[in-house]
Amino acid sequence: MSDDFLSGTCEPCRGGIPPLTKAEADGYLQRVSGWELVDEGLRIERNFTFRNFKEAMDFVASVGNLAEMQGHHPDISFGWGWAKISWQTKKIKGLHENDFIMAAKTDQLFHS
Repeated sequence: MSDDFLSGTCEPCRGGIPPLTKAEADGYLQRVSGWELVDEGLRIERNFTFRNFKEAMDFVASVGNLAEMQGHHPDISFGWGWAKISWQTKKIKGLHENDFIMAAKTDQLFHS
């Protein structure tokens, strides 16, 4: 987990900028272990496992609260003992540094 990502905050993205290239995204990905590029490098995703439904639900609620505070929102799916978090900057239809900041912060929530 990258400390500079953890101390970062999401910059508002108004669109009109290019998403990260696959090579740039690969470089950022090296700094957030456990995440993978999906959809041809247009988003990052990670699966998390839990002991039961409540732990998964509480984690998802924590990620939702973080997303609201940062103004950057993931796609989330979850069920008994699992959650999948997917980050993408929708305004640019691809990845931005913000997505990797949020991935690191998501990991921090999972490990706390």
